[in-house]
Amino acid sequence: MSVLRPLKTYQVVVDLVVAAAFLVLVVAVEGVTAFTVGLYVPAASYPASLSSLLIALPFTAALAVRRLSPGLSLGLAWAGALLQMGLGWAPSVADLAIFGVLYAVAAYGGRAVYWAGLVSALAGGILISLYLVLGPPFSSTALTWQTLPVVLTLLVAAVFALGLAWTIGALVRTGIRAREDRENRRRAEAEAAAEQERVRIARDMHDVVAHSLAVVVAQADGARYAAASDPAVATQALGTISATARSALSDVRMLLTQLRLREGDGPQPTFADLPALFEQVRGAGVDLAVDVDLGDPARTPSAVQLAAYRILQEALTNALRHGDGGPVAVRLRSQTGQLHLEVRNGLRGGVDAGWSGHGLIGMGERASLVGGRLNAAAEDADFVVTATLPARETS
Repeated sequence: MSVLRPLKTYQVVVDLVVAAAFLVLVVAVEGVTAFTVGLYVPAASYPASLSSLLIALPFTAALAVRRLSPGLSLGLAWAGALLQMGLGWAPSVADLAIFGVLYAVAAYGGRAVYWAGLVSALAGGILISLYLVLGPPFSSTALTWQTLPVVLTLLVAAVFALGLAWTIGALVRTGIRAREDRENRRRAEAEAAAEQERVRIARDMHDVVAHSLAVVVAQADGARYAAASDPAVATQALGTISATARSALSDVRMLLTQLRLREGDGPQPTFADLPALFEQVRGAGVDLAVDVDLGDPARTPSAVQLAAYRILQEALTNALRHGDGGPVAVRLRSQTGQLHLEVRNGLRGGVDAGWSGHGLIGMGERASLVGGRLNAAAEDADFVVTATLPARETS
């Protein structure tokens, strides 16, 4: 796992500028204090500017990398604090960097660094309280029953101050995680919706193209054999091929427009388009027997009408491509709030009648999407597609 967090360039620049300004402030304040008050111990051993620089460097470095590497920042802050106490220096303005470090550790650190920041806030509060009472700058003070209340007061104040910085960072961390979760959820929902739309369009594309090409191929094959004896048959076949191709081209253009713009579904087939579908199949040379009783088609939901149309279209395409060339029977009835659909055709020898191919899978998906069910299987010498779809009346 990388120690460094990915940051934008401007974030790195801002952190470096803040750290540089903090260094200048510490050196200026500590230099003036050393000259005027003699705060450092031993103050006479070092020039004031060198002492200020030495104490400020680790804290400045901790501020500079607090977002880039919170764990490293916490380590540098501890190094600065231990150096300060080891040399016997009193608390100074440089210690303010600790609050910024604890905030960053809680807000941006990993799990281990996050909890290390909480432990550091508690341990640091205890250490600071003891140092202020027993450390070299205050060596005249001893830990007695009389000074114990002072120590406890310092302890509570130090833990509260350090813990407050860590807690604010933890709250910011929670807000960041919540925002990321919302964004991830929104992205996942968008991807799921896009995938559903792609699947729907791919299913429509398959139904339109497969059916149209099956009709075109059947017409072309029939016209090729019949043209020698009856040229009029060839002319009629060419007319059917042209009409089928134009219709398919229009449908494909509509689907491609949806892929590009996603501004609406456009016109979709309904029960009113079934006669044209049946005539198209008959024009391909299929002996089609149709038994349709839909009652009032307008009271059937449009989604169910579309599903029924596409299932019939795919079933007839399969009959045209894989059937034995015999009659094809279509039965479509609306009864007791349900739409019953059946397509029966002769089964050519050697054709796999199981669930295989995108067409059969697509028919099952269409039935399922509107709350129906579909079965496609061989029955003796026939291949039968049956579907039951909800056709509840709309108010």
